[in-house]
Amino acid sequence: MPVISTQNIAIELGLINGVNGIFRQLVYQEGSVSTDIISEEFSTNARYVHRPLYALVEITKLKIECNVEQLQPKLIPILVMEQTFRVDRGDMLPKDKKPKSNRKAVLSIKRRALPLVPAYCITTHKSQGQTLNKVVIDLKLPNETDGIASVYVPLSQVKR
Repeated sequence: MPVISTQNIAIELGLINGVNGIFRQLVYQEGSVSTDIISEEFSTNARYVHRPLYALVEITKLKIECNVEQLQPKLIPILVMEQTFRVDRGDMLPKDKKPKSNRKAVLSIKRRALPLVPAYCITTHKSQGQTLNKVVIDLKLPNETDGIASVYVPLSQVKR
């Protein structure tokens, strides 16, 4: 599956936000939970999925060869990343339900995810600076004159 990176992972290696790759495999953590306990609680058809550790992604436009044993030259492990952000609970409530005190109720939320999203198609803005093998463009021109650039830009990025 084609994927695109959503974060800078290793700038010096070219693993930057917006780099394209091909998702090959998801590698899971082994033995984190005993499946014997789970089998008592769930039916025999239930399957326990271990926590993912990293994804193996093939990136052709890499600035360095990957010399990790048992991996193909362009196959790169992309680790699961953890982000923490804070949300004021009062911002989510309607005005009449907000607490009267000035004290803020801030929630700290942790999120673990792969910094990858599917990229079967991308916008013109996301494709800027890239060279693409194939493009599909809606040739119906918008009414504004600025819209002509929205057709020219992707056409200028296709390999000949």
